[in-house]
Amino acid sequence: MEAKKVLDAKGLACPMPIVKTKKAINELSSGEVLEVLTTDKGAKADLSAWAKAGGHELVKFDEENDVLKFWIKKA
Repeated sequence: MEAKKVLDAKGLACPMPIVKTKKAINELSSGEVLEVLTTDKGAKADLSAWAKAGGHELVKFDEENDVLKFWIKKA
């Protein structure tokens, strides 16, 4: 999956991954994809709910070596 921007939020605790994701996605144009990397286990539910609430699409989710990876397409 090709992301326009990558946000490294590893090591940050809730709510910082959401705060940084919101800021980063505001810098993208509609239809562009943001890749978010985080180690906060709570982000799995939080980011998918945040994306849905904002009308964005959680295109893909992956977990690799304790790092959660999200690809979110801006609405």
